[in-house]
Amino acid sequence: MPMLDERKTAILMAVVQEYIATAQPVGSSHIAQVSGIKVSPATVRNDMASLEQDGYLAQPHTSAGRVPTDKGYRLFVDQIAPQGGVDAQTRQQVGTFFDSTHGRLEELLQNTTHLLADLTKYAAVAVGPKAEVAVMRSVQVVGLSASNATVVVVLSNGSVESATIELPDGVGQTHLGAATVHLSNALVGKSMSGEINVMATGEDLVDSICKRAMDAIVSHATDQPVYMGGASAMARAFDAVDTVRAILGTLEQQYVVVSLVRDVLGRGLSVAIGGEHGVEPLAACSVIVAPVVADGEHIGTVGVLGPTRMNYPKAMATVGVVSDELGRRLSES
Repeated sequence: MPMLDERKTAILMAVVQEYIATAQPVGSSHIAQVSGIKVSPATVRNDMASLEQDGYLAQPHTSAGRVPTDKGYRLFVDQIAPQGGVDAQTRQQVGTFFDSTHGRLEELLQNTTHLLADLTKYAAVAVGPKAEVAVMRSVQVVGLSASNATVVVVLSNGSVESATIELPDGVGQTHLGAATVHLSNALVGKSMSGEINVMATGEDLVDSICKRAMDAIVSHATDQPVYMGGASAMARAFDAVDTVRAILGTLEQQYVVVSLVRDVLGRGLSVAIGGEHGVEPLAACSVIVAPVVADGEHIGTVGVLGPTRMNYPKAMATVGVVSDELGRRLSES
């Protein structure tokens, strides 16, 4: 693919910035007046036609102006990626948030998505760590009824895993208490992904509770919790109701969000534009993600999802500073 010359690159950058700002197709006469584009409207028109032919711009059939394509946004993002940062007010707002926030990991991640959504006006996502990487701090079996109980596991990363199990006939509080003591002795201090050996007690009902609790714990070990904030912002970003419905429906499928984030990071990207991420219902969206690193370990991911016409410089800088501050906060705690 031939490289664009300096003038065409500058024209493309100007078209992208104008379209991000106005959401209106951009004409050559307007670009000719932009600071730094020191050529005639006719030259700009020829260059924009060339950029369209090369796939960087497209011309909506109802308009004489042009809009960027995914390929055009990609060049724009690659050009601006090393530059910029958040303004002092945003940095102070993020710092104050993480200095003053407390509570469990789940609450912190959920609140972080609200912060990101508020700062960027896009949908925000946070993917927490797999439970299996954490150490169990406490285990309890809590009766809900004669036939059901909840297994509650508090993990060293601050998260709490819980699952409902069915109880065998004849179980009482004494059996639940004995199962809690036995499981605690066997599990506390162990990783959910490690080899765990829970010896039989010789009490059939207690052993049955312990086995069902263990099955529930193991089944949750590879879960990665997903937290969303500001999904309603997506509704305001698109005119077509069908597009909004498809996007919101896809965001409700947590496994899709986890695999999307994992795939983008796995390809070494921080930004996936439009069709680049391969999730068809989100083809009109771009995703910006950053890993959350605490004590040298990648323990989660934060990001935003918005229309391809998003403000990339601001969104990239904001996601970056939020991920850094979240990692710092988790390292300190």
